[in-house]
Parts: sequence; C-alpha cells; structure tokens
Amino acid sequence: MSESMLDVVTIGRSSVDLYGQQIGTRLEDMASFSKAVGGCPANIAIGTSRLGLRSGVITRVGDEHFGRFIREQLTREGVDVAGVRTDPDRLTALAILGVRDSHSFPLIFYRSDCADAALDESDIDPALIARTRAIVVTGTHFARPQAASAQRKAMALVRAQGGRVIFDVDYRPNLWGLSGHGDGENRYIRADSVTARLAEILPDCDLIVGTEEELHIAGGSEDTLQTIRAIRALSPHATIVAKRGPMGCVVFPGDIPDSIEDGIKGPGFPVEVYNTLGAGDAFLSGFLRGWLRDEPLETCCAYANACGAFAVSRLLCSTEIPTFVELRHFLSHGSAHRGLRHDAALNHLHWATTRRAQATPIMALACDHRLQLEAVADSVGASYDKISPFKVLAVRAAATVAAGRPGFGMFLDGRYGREALFAASHAGLWLARPVERTGSRPLEFEGGADGQAPGSLGAALVEWPSEQVIKCLCFYHPDDDEALRLRQERELQRAQDACRRLGRELLIEIIAGKHGTLREDTIARVLTRLYAIGLKPDWWKLEPQRDGAAWRRTAQVIEANDPLCRGIVMLGLEAPEAELVAAFAAVAEIPMVKGFAIGRTIFIEPARDWMAGRIGDDEAVDRMAARFQSLVSAWTSGRTAS
Repeated sequence: MSESMLDVVTIGRSSVDLYGQQIGTRLEDMASFSKAVGGCPANIAIGTSRLGLRSGVITRVGDEHFGRFIREQLTREGVDVAGVRTDPDRLTALAILGVRDSHSFPLIFYRSDCADAALDESDIDPALIARTRAIVVTGTHFARPQAASAQRKAMALVRAQGGRVIFDVDYRPNLWGLSGHGDGENRYIRADSVTARLAEILPDCDLIVGTEEELHIAGGSEDTLQTIRAIRALSPHATIVAKRGPMGCVVFPGDIPDSIEDGIKGPGFPVEVYNTLGAGDAFLSGFLRGWLRDEPLETCCAYANACGAFAVSRLLCSTEIPTFVELRHFLSHGSAHRGLRHDAALNHLHWATTRRAQATPIMALACDHRLQLEAVADSVGASYDKISPFKVLAVRAAATVAAGRPGFGMFLDGRYGREALFAASHAGLWLARPVERTGSRPLEFEGGADGQAPGSLGAALVEWPSEQVIKCLCFYHPDDDEALRLRQERELQRAQDACRRLGRELLIEIIAGKHGTLREDTIARVLTRLYAIGLKPDWWKLEPQRDGAAWRRTAQVIEANDPLCRGIVMLGLEAPEAELVAAFAAVAEIPMVKGFAIGRTIFIEPARDWMAGRIGDDEAVDRMAARFQSLVSAWTSGRTAS
C-alpha cells in the first residue's frame, strides 16, 4: 500500500467533549471540565490511528477556536484531515458529559445547526475515497437527509472500487428527534421509522457493529437472536458484531446459529466501570485494527474487548483509547488492577506513547533564575522591577537565534517571567517552567499567590498551559542521609503525580555535585534509585560529567528503565563557554543526550550591564543572542562531526 493510501476513513460527527471532572455528582453541580475531541467517527479515526492503521475522517468543524482544536488534535494523532471542512457559518458541535454514578452518565448534545450536522454530498471528495480501503458510516448521520445522502455517496464510491463499508449503528434516540435535549444518556427507544431507514443501509454493508440495543433498532426486534437473523436476511454477506458490555462481544460471519452463545468470541476483560461513554468507539477501533488486516476474528475480538475495557476504566473518550504498544502490553501481561487507570505501568505507556511529538535537539536559553538575578540587581543597586523586563529581552534573544525553527526553547519562571512566558509562547519556543522553591534543600515547591507562601502544587499547575514542561530541580546526592533522601523522593513523587493527573510533561533536574563528590557512577546511581521508586519523567536535566563513560552509564540506566524517555538536557552551571564546548564533545556520541539548557553563561554579564544602565535593550539582546548562537553552533558542529 502506498504512503498516500488509507486503511479507513470515518464519516460524520466531530465535536468537542467537555467532561465533568467531579465524579459522583449531578451535571448541574460540576464545576470544572476536561476538553477532548469527541464524536463517534472522530473518536474511531483517532483510535485506529493510535492502533497502527492509516486513518482519515470526513467531517465539518466551525471556523473558530474549537474547530481549530479538533483539526490540530486530529493532525497530532496522525489522522489524515484532507476531508475536514471548515464551515464558515456554523459553530463546532459540543457534548457535555458527566459521571453521576456507576450506571448513570448524564449527557447533553449541543447540535443545533452545528457544523458537522450540515455535512452534505459536497463534502465527499471522490479523490479521498479513492485513497481508502474502507469507510465507516454511522447511524446518527442517517437521521438527517443531507448527511444521509453524503454517507450514501461515499458508500457507493468505495463499493465501486472494491472497498468495504463498516456500519456503526451508533443509535442516539435524541439525535433522531425521539427524546428531549436532556435525554442524551438514553440509548434505546423503539422506533419503526428508524428501523425502516436503517434497513435501506444494511444490504450495502460489509461489517455491522452495535450493542444489543442498537442491533434491536437495526433489525426491528427486541429479541437479540431474532434481530440478528433479520439483519442477516437484509445483509447476507456482512460480518455482524454484537457488543455485550462486560461479556465482551459475539461475531457472526455467516449463518446465524441457534444460540447467540455459539458465535465467535474473544477473551473478556472484567474491569471496574468508571465511565461507559466512548467505550463503543474504542471497541470498534480495536476490532478494525484486526479486521482490516485480515486477522482471525478471535484476535479482532480480543483487540476490541481490551480497548473497550480501557475506555470504561478511564474518564475521557478519544484521549483514553490505547496505543498498540499499550494494547500489546495489556494482552501479554494483563493488569493487577480492575481499575486500569490505577495501573502505573499502563498509565506510563499510555502517556509516553500519546504525548505530543517533540523536535530535538532542545537548545534552550535558561532564564528561570530568581535568586541569581536578584543578586545581580543588588550588586548594581537596581530594583527587582527590572528583572521581569530583562527576561523579556532574553526571549527576544532566543527568538532571534531560533528564527522560527523547531527545537529552540527557554526555561522561564512565573515569579519574574510572566510577561516573558507570554512572549515565548507567541514566539513558538519550547518552554520549561520551574516549580521548586529556589535553592531549597530539602526540595520544596513554590506556591501561594506570590509564589512564596506554601500552596498546593496541583492547584497551581491547573493554571499553567499544557504545552509548558514542568521543571523540578532537586539537589540530590546518593550519599545523602536517609531522612533527607526520603523527603526529597516524596516531593519528586508528588510532582510526578500532579503532572500526570493534569497531563503535563515533567523534567527532573538533578544537581549532585554541589553537595558531594561527582564520580563516574554518581548520576547513574541517582537515576537508578529514582527509577526504583517509580519516577519516570519525560526529561532529565543533568549537570556536565567528566567524560563519555559517565554519560554512557547514565544513558544505560535510562534505556534500561524507561526506553520511552524523551532524553537528557545538559545544564551549564555557569561554566565558561570553553568548558561547555568540551562538555558538548563528551556527549557527541551519546544519543540519549538531546540538547542543552544554558543560562548564566549567556545572560549574567549582559544582565549586570543592562541593570546598571551601561547598555540598552538592543545591545543586551544582541550580546545574549551572540553567546546563545555560539553555543548552538558548537553543539551542532559537534553532533555533525560525530
């Protein structure tokens, strides 16, 4: 199959799902929400892409922020968005969801004249259909004449070229006008008019998938075996899949047996039900991973049942569908937890295989210093008010060197760097932001309104943009006394927990040499211990080491404990430029070292002269940019030579 070909294109709904974060209360009482891409076809496109298929989607989004979010997230997930049309006249659809208890999941659809509901035949591009082996159509979009015509056009095109049609019954009574806006949770109302409409579709389908209730509406009977036989009479060659919740699924590729239990099955996975919303989309994603690659139906069932188990054990929809790496691990090793969201190994695999792609190397100008810049201001008699605008100048310097290229970044704090953080975000720079109280040993976190008083780390991070990497510096030596080590380890674990719960990347910076001897194995020993207590940060930031042997030991520890780690960023510790260039040479052949973050070597002298009034803004920017560029050139030339 050529690179431009797709395994599957889904057609229909795409929305922004807002999930209530408070579990066990009425939707009326929920105070905060998590945002994710939703809508059955969009979810399946993301799910199949995560599981290794080439997927695309045909839908409409609004010409506004939520529409752009859907398009950007689909792109990040590897979904082909050639079929995503921006509707200039309509808003993106919304769904508001919550978890009331283990059996009640309130749901409100905001779909009055929304973008995806306006889908029509003009949205079906024959060139896109020609690039796919299969399409997924959904029952919901047969409820409206224009959208139904669009799906029928796609079905005719794909069948004409020998492709396959997958029908997800996806029955939502209130989207068929059978119940009110507040009844989105209702999954079944008998309606002969809907059954008659779907009967026109079934003969042209190769795979028909639904819950027992959805098959009831498709086949017109509330006896499951009888309704499956009715579907078979209309669609003699389709594979029929009955989803049965915690009992897994049953598949009927040919004649319908006398008992539903005599169909083809796969292993089931008893898990704690946390939220059933989106389980069907995850299930179908898993089934298609096998079915579109002609794997045995038992394998398709195993994939599907496992993906459904992941979905019901987690809160969101598309966000929670597993990757194939995660799925294979679960099928091979299982889990000791009925609530899969509590399985640390699975959670790490899920996080590390779904986080945003990141260009490397990371070449960062570190200007998150607080005490050091206060000391500079004190030394020249300047006000601390000058620290904030100086950090904005540092952003200008970094942006000048970056010139819009990926992989350039900054370390900036929130105490003095608020405006600099805004500027760096606008410049498209990679950003890391500290949470530790400056110089603290044992480790303490900044908090409170002024960043000084004690406060909740998790509550503080809620306000931080998701693209900011959380940096936590810990002065940790493996020979520290036990009480100090245990206290610092506990704080690092708290930082990781907060980051994972809030979907933030974590960078742990370890400085060992200030409080003990830095030997060849010192950093390797530190990382071995931190991995042993469950720490798996996205990044490590480490001080320069004596030679390549020390770096190789460190890299081996990371590769053995977390091969999905993004890598190491080397810090500078105010070393002279010549020493840093030598340090760069020592890591030139260590692939795990992915860049550097240098600060005072670049900015300390320009900061002193600028705060003293000896130079102006432009000269300060030029001097910092020149030093930063010199280090970038040294890093690049060293790697190129290696």
